[in-house]
Amino acid sequence: MAVTAGMVKELREKTGAGMMDCKKALTETNGDMEKAIDFLREKGIASAAKKADRVAAEGLASVKSEGNKAVILEVNSETDFVAKNENFQKLVSDLASHILTNAPVSVEEAQEQTFTEGQSVQEYINSSIAKIGEKISLRRFEIVEKEDGASFGEYLHMGGRIAVLTVVSSADSDLAKDVAMHVAAINPTYVSRDEVSQEEVEREREVLTQQALNEGKPENIVAKMVEGRLSKYFEQVCLLDQPFVKDGDQKVGKYVEAKGASVKSFIRYEVGEGMEKREDNFAEEVMSQVKK
Repeated sequence: MAVTAGMVKELREKTGAGMMDCKKALTETNGDMEKAIDFLREKGIASAAKKADRVAAEGLASVKSEGNKAVILEVNSETDFVAKNENFQKLVSDLASHILTNAPVSVEEAQEQTFTEGQSVQEYINSSIAKIGEKISLRRFEIVEKEDGASFGEYLHMGGRIAVLTVVSSADSDLAKDVAMHVAAINPTYVSRDEVSQEEVEREREVLTQQALNEGKPENIVAKMVEGRLSKYFEQVCLLDQPFVKDGDQKVGKYVEAKGASVKSFIRYEVGEGMEKREDNFAEEVMSQVKK
């Protein structure tokens, strides 16, 4: 039976699979639409396995909150092009909702949980791999709880390239979001100096001391210089010590304090951080797909 463009279009609309995959499925099943759907479902699982060794270091980070609970998560794809795909964005949103509702303690537990009747979270991800055509993986997530009267600050930069979730002690959600925007821009490591280990402080003090001595500074003023430079170090790594991005004349700590609040915590996810990214020629990749 001849496979027509209309049949390919219909199968694509029913399954969300790629055009060439739909054409192949219809050819393999002699134009039988139902068998072609089954063929693609089977191929979806095979595709997921085939793509398992690929590097997926693009994607989206996102934040979702409900009441006193919030989740921040990162879902990876192979290309940033796919991150703009509506189906991929829906997948990220669906996974955030599932995690918020079911509270798994690890990615592995989340993958094994039931997503819909008869389908696990990982099977749902696999079916999305078949539709979208790239390796997709739930990389990480963290669930945060706050007290009544506190606020979540949620901020996404570049549509989800960076996601930040903050908790402030007051009901001022605008303040919480302002702090989240600052964290996205400046990328502190700690909330306050209290969180920096004594070991790390001493290591930094030793480095700064040696630097000052190497510069030929007199030993009797080195200690004072080092303490001044240590303050600059805290400014780099501690949120509350940093000049606020919306008002450089104020430190974040003073700004928040003036609003009658304190920063309880923050989490910042940047897509692909710490992962090895592949370096492909995008034009060559497109042409390779066209020639198939």
